[in-house]
Amino acid sequence: MPDPTPPRADVPRHSAIDDAQGIAFSVTMAGFGIHILTHMGFVTGQTAGLAILLAHISGLSVSATYFLVTLPFHLLAWRRMGARFALKTLLITTALSLLVALLPRWIELGRIEPALAAVLIGLLFGIAALAAIRHGGSFGGLSVLWIELQDRTGFRAGHAQLVSDILIFAAAALILPFDKLVYSFLASAVFALFLAVNHRRDRYVVA
Repeated sequence: MPDPTPPRADVPRHSAIDDAQGIAFSVTMAGFGIHILTHMGFVTGQTAGLAILLAHISGLSVSATYFLVTLPFHLLAWRRMGARFALKTLLITTALSLLVALLPRWIELGRIEPALAAVLIGLLFGIAALAAIRHGGSFGGLSVLWIELQDRTGFRAGHAQLVSDILIFAAAALILPFDKLVYSFLASAVFALFLAVNHRRDRYVVA
């Protein structure tokens, strides 16, 4: 997920109710995205993709692996982004883990055209990421680690993110059929395009 935009002094801070509804919306959209993703047998990049791969390897649920994968990044987020951001991120990742575990019990999905599923996943992840950023949190992504790497070594965080996603998809290629891998790429492309168009500092400002 992309990094939060620093707050601007001329923007009123969100109330607790604002944050609660924004985070709830964000978690719900991401949860539905992961529910469709796992139903279709696709994979994605970043932290969610790593969690899905680990679930395949370990036999654990995606909700469990996602929660475990995000845990180490909370302390790093606290140090880099502050307590407010880290606590909101912990709330988001915990709530999302629970929702991912519950959704298969609540909603049984049937056939979905794979291309449509890929587009829906990309859009759901995109709007979820924007909502999380807008309310000062994140989905516990690897991006915090890559920013730390950039500060320590000078290696660009965006390049590190790209390399990590390539490695995740390369690992997925060993266990996924080719068509599912293609649709997984499509979902990631829609997600990236959505953020490229909509994630602007003058529109989405943490307050």
